[in-house]
Amino acid sequence: MNNIIVLPLIIPIVTAIVLVFLRQNIRVQRIVSLVTVVAVSIIALILLLEVQANGIMKIDFSGWLPPFGILFVADSFSMLLVLTANIITAICLIYAFSTIGERHEQMFFYPFVLFLIAGVNGSFLTGDIFNLFVCFEVMLLASYALVALGGEKFQLRESLKYVLINVVASWMFLVALAYLYGTLKTLNMAHIAVRVAEVGQDPILTTVAILFLIVFSLKAGLLLFFWLPGSYSVPPTVVQALFAALLTKVGIYALFRTFTLMFTLNTGVTHVLIGVMAGITIVLGCLGALSGRDVRTIAAYNVIIGVGFIMIGLAVGTEQAFAGAIYYLMHDMLAKALLFLIVGTMVYLTGEIIVKNMNGLIRHYPLFGWIYFIVMCALAGIPPLSGFIGKVLIGQQAIEGGFYVLLAIGFGSSVIVLYSLLRIFLAAFFGETSVSDEDKKPIPKAAMASFVMLALCLVALGLGAEGIAVYVEDAARTLANPAIYIEAILGAK
Repeated sequence: MNNIIVLPLIIPIVTAIVLVFLRQNIRVQRIVSLVTVVAVSIIALILLLEVQANGIMKIDFSGWLPPFGILFVADSFSMLLVLTANIITAICLIYAFSTIGERHEQMFFYPFVLFLIAGVNGSFLTGDIFNLFVCFEVMLLASYALVALGGEKFQLRESLKYVLINVVASWMFLVALAYLYGTLKTLNMAHIAVRVAEVGQDPILTTVAILFLIVFSLKAGLLLFFWLPGSYSVPPTVVQALFAALLTKVGIYALFRTFTLMFTLNTGVTHVLIGVMAGITIVLGCLGALSGRDVRTIAAYNVIIGVGFIMIGLAVGTEQAFAGAIYYLMHDMLAKALLFLIVGTMVYLTGEIIVKNMNGLIRHYPLFGWIYFIVMCALAGIPPLSGFIGKVLIGQQAIEGGFYVLLAIGFGSSVIVLYSLLRIFLAAFFGETSVSDEDKKPIPKAAMASFVMLALCLVALGLGAEGIAVYVEDAARTLANPAIYIEAILGAK
């Protein structure tokens, strides 16, 4: 059973290579790519159930035991994210079938999406921090192609910025790895945790930890998000949705894994810094959402607000705060994918991106309008939708830990999120319609199906919170007690 841990990485990569040679056969590309992602989702579900039944699983490549070899690790935290990421990718592919256009499909859209999800899956599953760098690069190389897909002038401008920022971040990642290996002589995450506990987190290791914080913050959009609004606004709609749902979340995962497992001894520096960065990120994200005039900018700044709120859970640092952060992370992945798909479709239907120039859409597209209302309420944390549980758990722990400023900023941001999205809802969907009956464009059935599926996921995640609680609590327990992870990896040594 342990051998299937590697399949979420291997299957998309092999399939992507095969699809490169089927460039002209669009129908086959669509079917094969969707079947691939659905198959990986099923594998992720099987692994999640197996982890819950038998504990953390691992596979040591080539028989090299830790800490000497490369390994993949499946625990509840990683498998919840792998499952969520692949469900979202499958739904986004369904949306793409009727919207992306054959021109983009023949530019290797489906292979690049599969390479992207392979890198995401590998990042979630690896137990080796250098292999995390490798999986990051697989993901980023695919994203470089996707952000410029179409070759428009404005896309190339933003893609150059995006590539430059990530190249600098990757260089910093390598520098941090070099210092870490030079100090501890290991790159296995569990073994790093053991070595840090043995030698103590001295100023050198704390500096290395801060360097990792900067690197992963660039990836996650935590404070260092200046590249994000532009880069997330220029690709095709389905690519925007995938980026908003997946890319920043990989950076968040890396931050959680790094600062709950490897660097846990000097929280007075690292975790306080994370808390400060989270608070500032939320404030700046709120200012951007309030000042935004076009729907894509407002949506992008809502991504930034979500990143900051999730990181409050890490700053608080209790098991229940971690549980709230995991709930909210899964919710945010689903909600941001749906938000960007809806926003992109609004632009397609009206030919406008400025909020005040859109109006009356609900007259022609009532179901579409009320699905937007659902995602708006979910992102604002209104019960019983998916955003409520995570916010309550993080809020409770922030009160108990005395993090009152972060609590005020975090819950104040809910009001700003609601206001910014309600502004779009009232302006774009109500009032005198700007789309005449003659100019009305139909929403493709596949696109509407994708909206409905993501909306149902949001409702199910909220109403079915008790059903997934056992998996979330197990994931939070592993984060709060790193000895569980370490014992699973190094115990048989």
